[in-house]
Amino acid sequence: MMEEEELEFVEELEAVLQLTPEVQLAIEQVFPSQDPLDRADFNAVEYINTLFPTEQSLANIDEVVNKIRLKIRRLDDNIRTVVRGQTNVGQDGRQVKEITRDIKQLDHAKRHLTTSITTLNHLHMLAGGVDSLEAMTRRRQYGEVANLLQGVMNVLEHFHKYMGIPQIRQLSERVKAAQTELGQQILADFEEAFPSQGTKRPGGPSNVLRDACLVANILDPRIKQEIIKKFIKQHLSEYLVLFQENQDVAWLDKIDRRYAWIKRQLVDYEEKYGRMFPREWCMAERIAVEFCHVTRAELAKIMRTRAKEIEVKLLLFAIQRTTNFEGFLAKRFSGCTLTDGTLKKLESPPPSTNPFLEDEPTPEMEELATEKGDLDQPKKPKAPDNPFHGIVSKCFEPHLYVYIESQDKNLGELIDRFVADFKAQGPPKPNTDEGGAVLPSCADLFVYYKKCMVQCSQLSTGEPMIALTTIFQKYLREYAWKILSGNLPKTTTSSGGLTISSLLKEKEGSEVAKFTLEELCLICNILSTAEYCLATTQQLEEKLKEKVDVSLIEQINLTGEMDTFSTVISSSIQLLVQDLDAACDPALTAMSKMQWQNVEHVGDQSPYVTSVILHIKQNVPIIRDNLASTRKYFTQFCVKFANSFIPKFITHLFKCKPISMVGAEQLLLDTHSLKMVLLDLPSIGSQVVRKAPASYTKIVVKGMTRAEMILKVVMAPHEPLVVFVDNYIKLLTDCNAETFQKILDMKVCAGTFGPHLLILLTLSGS
Repeated sequence: MMEEEELEFVEELEAVLQLTPEVQLAIEQVFPSQDPLDRADFNAVEYINTLFPTEQSLANIDEVVNKIRLKIRRLDDNIRTVVRGQTNVGQDGRQVKEITRDIKQLDHAKRHLTTSITTLNHLHMLAGGVDSLEAMTRRRQYGEVANLLQGVMNVLEHFHKYMGIPQIRQLSERVKAAQTELGQQILADFEEAFPSQGTKRPGGPSNVLRDACLVANILDPRIKQEIIKKFIKQHLSEYLVLFQENQDVAWLDKIDRRYAWIKRQLVDYEEKYGRMFPREWCMAERIAVEFCHVTRAELAKIMRTRAKEIEVKLLLFAIQRTTNFEGFLAKRFSGCTLTDGTLKKLESPPPSTNPFLEDEPTPEMEELATEKGDLDQPKKPKAPDNPFHGIVSKCFEPHLYVYIESQDKNLGELIDRFVADFKAQGPPKPNTDEGGAVLPSCADLFVYYKKCMVQCSQLSTGEPMIALTTIFQKYLREYAWKILSGNLPKTTTSSGGLTISSLLKEKEGSEVAKFTLEELCLICNILSTAEYCLATTQQLEEKLKEKVDVSLIEQINLTGEMDTFSTVISSSIQLLVQDLDAACDPALTAMSKMQWQNVEHVGDQSPYVTSVILHIKQNVPIIRDNLASTRKYFTQFCVKFANSFIPKFITHLFKCKPISMVGAEQLLLDTHSLKMVLLDLPSIGSQVVRKAPASYTKIVVKGMTRAEMILKVVMAPHEPLVVFVDNYIKLLTDCNAETFQKILDMKVCAGTFGPHLLILLTLSGS
């Protein structure tokens, strides 16, 4: 009965089981088979034809059928075994679950047992360790205590959650008591070895104190801090006595002795106590840092008391030696103790980020230091690498007004020397080969400015830098007024002060007022110098903003001084333009006075044109060569001259009246000649021909073309009247009645038809 049910189950399963292609492919990969019966696309007909391909092969059909039946029975047996096996799975699972639960219980028991054994071991270690710790403390066996104490404290951490147990709490209290006793005992040992009052104990440190430091590393940090504080205080007690405020060696002129003393103390410390304190305590650095704090306070106090005795040389000497000492500290120590708060410090400035500190000591400071003795080595390192920068030298900042006042005086004397030298030596001799050289005094001024900036930035980047900037502004203006504007040439001696407007007025209408070659070169040199000062002043402002504290940047503004140099440049260009313009005036006057109605034939260019060209060829090459280094200002000169000369030429052109037809033709020829000369003006007389700037060419073409159009209108027949008016309107786009009247005045016999033409012009305009 069971077999029949199983066979029915298999048949039903075969009827409903439809495997997807993916499942069938997976089965073939796991159980590869070459049997056609295992193929998903099994075809019974094809399979039979394969078994019996011919009629003769049917003879063994019984044998084939028996084999297939045998295979079917085996498959049935396998399926039956699998099906029966599934009925036992549930029972087996329950048995496994029970075994797993038993294993887990055993694991928990094992873990609890291990924890109990470990805790008992720790408790045994803690109890024995506390007993040993108390005994070793009484015998001052600090070396053994250092190793044991750390272990006891580590073990005690395991019992933190068991503090409710009286025995555990009692052991914890005994450990704390032992720590307290150790701290007090170690402090007493150090007090005995290095008493606060009296001299240091002779001889080197004992091994007991060295081991005591190892114990202090484990105890409350306050014990370590107290040891350090007392040791350093005792170590510097001699310094406070030797350099009391009433002692001669305490003043700034003997500041070297302070730094020599601490250097000796550091050597003494390394020899006697270097191995007593742990390396990570950095005791040598702490001694040096505390010395710096004490020194800064003492120097600040004595300088307040004797402020009237501070002179700039003395101040710079003290600052230089102090910054050298700070550099020495930076090379020897890392600065790791500056921010750990172990000792109570005076307020310390942050490390400077002033890139000017990479400069070498200035000559003034070196010279001053040499008077007092050789400069200490090493030289001051760059500020970003020196965490000790300002740790002592900050105390000098309130007295830097002495330095600022000194620089004010020195710069005033420097400007006076520049003025005197210029008067004594006269203007620089012309040298068109070099051209455009700045005045030597300009370079001297900015070199001195840099030295001052380097010095001041080494001392402070705060308010003293602002005060120094104010001094810089003052003497930049004085240099512009006294050296540059004050030495611009003038044609006549005047008791009053020189101004550009008065200078230009002096030259108007005076042909003899033309500048000499030396004067032209001087004007160009002053222009080049002002241009150099303008650019360098801008750089100076940027550098000052980089060096000064961020909160003070807005107070750095040299725009007014840059404007002053721009004014000198404009004035110099205007002088050059006015000089050439004035030189051409007589020629233009001669043009306007010629009898143009009597000209009978057109010839070469008129004499007045030759005169204008001569003056241009005399002046322009000199100006161009002397402004070779500032081409843009030479271009400005050309533009301004064209804007001045062309309107003046047209004004004089209108004065040429009356004009005959031939006279108008001659004027047109002259105008064209002047136009060509003006277009060539930027490179006139030069072996290297450069194309004139487009902006300049546009001005010349527009202005001189207008002059040519005026003459063409003059040359046009006046009859018929309407055609004449139309030509005027066409040729002169900016036509108006006033200009038209001037043109009529230039025409010969224009009086009879002039009113009619004006009426026509009015009607045409409307």
